[in-house]
Order: sequence, then structure tokens, then C-alpha cells
Amino acid sequence: MDEKEFSVINVIPFIDIMLVLLTIVLTTSTFIARGAMQVRPPMASHNGAERLKTRIIEIDERGTIFLNSGRVGINDLRMLLADASRETPMLIRADRNTALQPFVDVMDALKNLGFARIALQTEERR
Repeated sequence: MDEKEFSVINVIPFIDIMLVLLTIVLTTSTFIARGAMQVRPPMASHNGAERLKTRIIEIDERGTIFLNSGRVGINDLRMLLADASRETPMLIRADRNTALQPFVDVMDALKNLGFARIALQTEERR
């Protein structure tokens, strides 16, 4: 008996399986993106959650410290941030040519005050 060689491969079952998998993935991702059910939170006069706005601390080339674009000394910085929430994000923008000591002073003040969310802004090296 002569056996026939396959000249074509039947891809229809493969396409059916892929369409079923695509349907499952799209359905599942919709539930993940929106949640399984719609929830409308209750209304109140105050939402209870304090909006935390990022505080920007800048250090220029001469070591001058600025908090939200206002010039401050290191002791003033400590006093101004003493009442802020410890979850407030802090962004430090220092000039690349600044001396190390002003930067260390700012970091030390933030750590002593208990701030944990501190970031240093950098530029990508090209």
C-alpha cells in the first residue's frame, strides 16, 4: 500500500483553539481592569484621605536649598517639614555640580524627620 504524503496541514482546529483562548484572555482582562463588580463608595463631607502632594527640594550649584521654589536654610527646612505627613513623597533635585554636603544635610534632615518616600531626580545618560 502506498501512503499519501501530507501536502497541506489543516489549521482550522488550531485557529478554533486560538480564538477560544483569545476570548478567555479578553474576558479575564476586562474583569481585572474594571473589577468583578461595580462599587459606588458612600458619600461623606470629607473623604478622610489626605491628598499627598509631592514636595520638591532643590539644591543649586552653590548649595542653596529651595523648598517648592522658595529659598530656605536647612533649619527652616526641618521646621517647615515637621508638620507634614511622613508619607508625603519628597523629590530632591540637585545640580550635578553641587557640593556633596548640602545634599547629605537634606537627606539627613528628611531621614531624622521620618520621611520614607524620598526620590532623587536624575537624567538618563545618553
